[in-house]
Amino acid sequence: MLSRIAESLFWLGRYVERADDTARILDAFMHRLLDDPATDEHAACRTLYAILGVEPAAAQGARYDAVGVMDLLGFDTANPSAVAGAWCAARDNARGVSEVISTEAWECLNAAWHALPGQRKAAGRIGPYAYLRFVRERAALFCGLADSTMSRDDGWLFLTIGRSLERVDMTARLLSAKMVASRNAPDWSTLLRAAGADEPHRRTLGWGRDPQSAARFLLLDQTFPRSVIHALGVAEQCLVTLAGGPNSARRDVGRMRTMLEYAEDRTLSTQLTTYLKELQEGCVTATRHIADEYFQYSAPLAWQHRED
Repeated sequence: MLSRIAESLFWLGRYVERADDTARILDAFMHRLLDDPATDEHAACRTLYAILGVEPAAAQGARYDAVGVMDLLGFDTANPSAVAGAWCAARDNARGVSEVISTEAWECLNAAWHALPGQRKAAGRIGPYAYLRFVRERAALFCGLADSTMSRDDGWLFLTIGRSLERVDMTARLLSAKMVASRNAPDWSTLLRAAGADEPHRRTLGWGRDPQSAARFLLLDQTFPRSVIHALGVAEQCLVTLAGGPNSARRDVGRMRTMLEYAEDRTLSTQLTTYLKELQEGCVTATRHIADEYFQYSAPLAWQHRED
C-alpha cells in the first residue's frame, strides 16, 4: 500500500473518532450546565478547553460561556479539534482514498458532511443536543459500515489503528474532565453516559458501585469496546498483523497496555492523573513512530544533466 493512502486511512479513522468523542464530551458538559444551574459556567468551559487542548482567543478578563464553546469546539470547520472540523478533515482524507474504502462508508461520510450546515442552523433554534447526537450517530454508522464492508487488509488495519489510538487519547481526556476540576466537572454517571458506558457498567458491576469504579471500568474492562485497554489491544493486534514482528509503535502500544494490565487498584486510584497523562503522551509517541515506520515519502527523482 502506498504511504499516502495508508496515512490518509490512519487519519480518517482518527478524525471520525475525534468528532464522535468530542461530541460526547461536549454533550456531557452541556448537560452538566443544564442540570446544575449553580455550576460556574466560566470555570467549566475553561476546564473543557484545557482538556481538549484548545486555547480560545479571548480578551483579557472575558468570561467563557456555552455559546462560545459550541462555536469553537462544535461548529468551527477550520479547527480539526472541533466536531465539524474533525468531520471535514475525515471527509477530505476519505475523498483521496475513495477507491480503498467501501462506497457505503464514503457515502455516509459525504452525506453527513453535506448535512452539517443544516444541523448547525437547527441547533441555533432548538439547542446543540440534536446536532451532537447527529454526529455521534453518523460516526457509529461509518464505523459499522467500515467494519462490515471492508476487507481486513492493510487499509482496514490502518483505519482501525487510527481509530483505536484516538479512542485511547479521548477516553483519557474524558476521564481528565473529572480529575482536573471535580467541582465543575460532570459527575461519574454523566461521564459514563458520554462514553456510552452507563448500561454496560451497570450490567457488569450492578447498582452498588463506588464512584471510582467508573474510572476503572473505562480504563480496564476487557469486554467493553470503548475502554482504554480494549482499544490498546485492538491497536496492538493490528500492528502485529502489519509488521509481523516488533517495532517501535508496537512497543509503545504494548507498554501502555501492560502498564494498565498490571496496575494495582490502590495505585490506580491514587495515581490516576499520572496514568492518564502517560496514556496521552504514549499516543503521541506511538503516532510519531507509526509515521516514521509507514508514512515516509521518497524524494522525487530528478534527472541530472551531464555537461560534456
